[in-house]
Amino acid sequence: MTKLVYTGLNAGYSDPVRVVGGNGVFYHLSDGRHVIDASNTGGPLGHAHPVMVETIARTAAIAPAINEGWFWAEREQAAEELIDIAFGDEQSWVGGVRFFLSGSEANDAALSFAQALTGRVALATRERAYHGMTGLARNMTVQPHWHGGLSVSGGGTLPVPQTIPVRILPAPASASYLNGTDAAAPDLRHAAELLSDTAATIIDYSQGGIYYDSEYQDNVAKAARSAGSLWVADEVVTGLGRSGRWFAFQGAESRPDIVTIGKPLAGGAMPAGAVVFSKAVLERVKGMSWQTYSTFRGHPLMVAAIRSYLRVVRDDALLAHVASLEILARRRLIEIAQRHPSVRRVDGRGLHWTVELHGADWRNWRADQRKLPIASKVAAAALDAGVMIGTSGEQASLFLAPPLIIEPPQLELIFEALDDALKVADIELEAMSSVSTAA
Repeated sequence: MTKLVYTGLNAGYSDPVRVVGGNGVFYHLSDGRHVIDASNTGGPLGHAHPVMVETIARTAAIAPAINEGWFWAEREQAAEELIDIAFGDEQSWVGGVRFFLSGSEANDAALSFAQALTGRVALATRERAYHGMTGLARNMTVQPHWHGGLSVSGGGTLPVPQTIPVRILPAPASASYLNGTDAAAPDLRHAAELLSDTAATIIDYSQGGIYYDSEYQDNVAKAARSAGSLWVADEVVTGLGRSGRWFAFQGAESRPDIVTIGKPLAGGAMPAGAVVFSKAVLERVKGMSWQTYSTFRGHPLMVAAIRSYLRVVRDDALLAHVASLEILARRRLIEIAQRHPSVRRVDGRGLHWTVELHGADWRNWRADQRKLPIASKVAAAALDAGVMIGTSGEQASLFLAPPLIIEPPQLELIFEALDDALKVADIELEAMSSVSTAA
């Protein structure tokens, strides 16, 4: 029995898949198989990318062990390159960067910064949001199954009590394919009133399989600014290439007060996070010192990996590559969904897609059931076909997020495996319908 205290990405009780290595877009498993990594937002360049391997080896040999409390020129250079490369034409409003250990920590720090600046305590997010598991980020994670507490096998939960008031905006309604009742467009007419006492409004772009449209972003930004609430764009998943552009927020006209970055920032070679402030926000704290500190933030290996990843995305034209694959992904996933009655909804951007199955309402899912969820059964069938697909702990949703370097033939293998694996969900849906009819 493993001594590791472990929570699987795919919910339910089954023997864990043992990954022992990886190369390119493939995981290497302990049973000798090489399977395609189809759900890994933290590995944008896949595994053992030669540029990242060389960067880490070279840096480890020469870099000092220097903590965040000492000024280090390479750290400053990384901040400048992040703004110069990733923000490009956006530099007119971007003010500065601070590095963190993860996206969760970046979100926590950004939100506590907003509380200090505004003097307010309450914070706001959208329905089905996930912002991390650290401090205020956990408070703002309102997906019910990621409550940060304990799920009791067989039913029941021991969630962590909320420590702050949290305002929840309705989520955007979007679908590339829908087989069922269409969700109503979100009513944001009273959003400014809801946000009136909040320090910050943090909105992510993909969690719960819910993706942005430009109108929703601009309306939230307008309401937040009207309420004096700092707008934080959580780009931990979608930033730095995943959405087919540098940032998901670039799909609309509004621009955030703060941007948080995480998973892909160091190219999968190191953990990393960042908070990017607008010039307007930094002007408000001119003459002040942000009294937060951590030993390993901006670690030399992290900084070197960040700089290398930014250059790879730019030099290898990965944004255009992902944008072209989005067209293929949308077409193929809609074709697959139309063949499977178990699929309720498909949506996504760039190389992040969600396939939502018919099943129990997500609001009732607390990851507290011993029975293997239908999404995990589909993921297991896909693995048998050579593709590792994640459910993000969901009961009836699968997410696809392969490395940005994936090529069309490898992407087709993912779709073929998914197409075959969805037969499992079709059979279960038919069985459920038969039981319901008989009752």
